[in-house]
Amino acid sequence: MTRHAVIIPGRTLGPHQPLLFYAAAAARARGAAVEAVDWAPPPPTDPAMATPASRRDWVLDQVRSVLDQAPVTPLLVGKSLATQAAALAVERNLPAVWYTPLLLDDLVVASLRASTAPFLLIGGTADTGAWDGELARSLTPYVCEIPDADHLLMVPAGLSASAAVLGEVTVAVERFLDEVVWPA
Repeated sequence: MTRHAVIIPGRTLGPHQPLLFYAAAAARARGAAVEAVDWAPPPPTDPAMATPASRRDWVLDQVRSVLDQAPVTPLLVGKSLATQAAALAVERNLPAVWYTPLLLDDLVVASLRASTAPFLLIGGTADTGAWDGELARSLTPYVCEIPDADHLLMVPAGLSASAAVLGEVTVAVERFLDEVVWPA
């Protein structure tokens, strides 16, 4: 197997939620083995984990153990909290897809700025707690920004419109895989 993807969940939704599920399916369709990180134990919620540095250290410990076992250099695909692992992407020169990245977290932004491997950022304009479209576009040429989408990439126009957003971001992921990560 020459292609490998590691799926990293967010804080509350696991690695099989629709956004990550379709990204994993896209990787599999391109011949990649796919492995999902399962937070074990679940992400801490106590006040000691309230600092960006403590959250980042916890994520890095969880993801590093999976990456150390990867048979080949993997693609990282992560949602929100998972973007704390951008530091590992920098350290190991790994391409990545980051859904709803924590662009208001200075540690995450510093890691993204330091990255030499390509990465795709996907976020919504209504996600004011994490997304900054202007910043995203300054970090990478690969950005998929969804108007009015919240942190789950849901839009207020209803479920069918949110399902269409899922399709739109899946197309962006497939294009990124085909043109940047694993070009033919």
